[in-house]
Amino acid sequence: MNDFLENSVVPVLVKIGNNVVLVAVRNGIAFTLPFIIAGSIFLIIANLPIPGWSEWLGDYATLLSIPVQATFGAIGLIAAIGISYHLAKHYALDGLSCACITVAVFLLSQLDDHHKINVDNFGAAGLFSAIILSVLTVYIVRFFIVHKLYIKMPEGVPPAVLQSFVSLAPACVCLGLIWLVRVVLNFDINAFFTLILSPLVRGLDTLPGMLVLVGLISLLWCCGIHGTNVLSGITSPIFLTFIAENTQAYLSHQPIPHINAEGFYTIFICSGGSGATMGLVLAMLWSKSRYYKSIGRVSFGPALFCINEPVIFGVPMVFNPLMMIPLIATPMVICTCSWLLMSFGIIGKPVLQVPWTMPPILNAYFATGGNIPAAIWSGCMVIISAVMYFPFFKMLEKKQLLQERVEMQMQETQLREHA
Repeated sequence: MNDFLENSVVPVLVKIGNNVVLVAVRNGIAFTLPFIIAGSIFLIIANLPIPGWSEWLGDYATLLSIPVQATFGAIGLIAAIGISYHLAKHYALDGLSCACITVAVFLLSQLDDHHKINVDNFGAAGLFSAIILSVLTVYIVRFFIVHKLYIKMPEGVPPAVLQSFVSLAPACVCLGLIWLVRVVLNFDINAFFTLILSPLVRGLDTLPGMLVLVGLISLLWCCGIHGTNVLSGITSPIFLTFIAENTQAYLSHQPIPHINAEGFYTIFICSGGSGATMGLVLAMLWSKSRYYKSIGRVSFGPALFCINEPVIFGVPMVFNPLMMIPLIATPMVICTCSWLLMSFGIIGKPVLQVPWTMPPILNAYFATGGNIPAAIWSGCMVIISAVMYFPFFKMLEKKQLLQERVEMQMQETQLREHA
């Protein structure tokens, strides 16, 4: 099994995760997180689950929700800037110039049938077109730079002026291409990209799709690879779109449409980090083994903030056939339970994005807009994790205790010989 994973599965997934474009998409999407979290803070303040809070705020509740439109409502535009900047830096291009050209291209692509900019597409609705247009723009700019197809200026010209003339030709081509497609041919770029990616979007909006994703991430962790980082270039745009739509529905007091939104994986599956290892950390704290007790103490603090590298590499879980079973099975069981509880309306769905390092219970409470059953379930997840990891950990602990006894006997023998 280890040979199969190491030689057949892992190289393919790692190659996908290290793809230049996907890395740029992942890093560019990260540009949106501060804005989304900042908007969520305003939304939390405006909708605190305290009796009489909304009445006390009065009209200020509506005013506090306005920054949400300026943050969630601009994630497509912000992502376009971030992706083009990171991809340009990878190819040693001027990041600011590429980002500015991308903004112009993105704005031109979002014209409506009356040739006016549709600001509704600046948010989650335009995220897919933002990704593809930003990548296309950078590659067009790169083509012109590599082949030196730009206006050359004499020596002594200030760098800022020089860069503006270098960017002139690729900017004209990029804008001309989008103008031809959107204005002359009247082809809706945004709708086309949304249609092309709709099968993937629909797949990741289901329980089977989420289970496949969770299984792949856990499988990569079994091989010592950060599974979330490898696959986030593909999944983050979709989950970010879902959380934006959930937030909009929450603001409008409409039913929440998505379960698998941004935050569902980290908050309602991965208590303690990928693999839902919080239960294992608690088991190690009570271990009779000196080694595992020390690992538990070192790992407890990071696990509270969803960081599990001390557990993954300390136990170790990597290429450990015994621990691979709960590392894959535990998050899949919790994922199924969380998904079903949300689908039946027993606990709330994620409507706000909170920092992924927020501790359990608190993260579920705030991410669902103050849903107490969701916070209670977050605590139950830790118990499920402990139950599933415990029998496997006891087998691991038994071997470790035997090894520690042998080592202690050897030390005692050496002491007697020296005495």
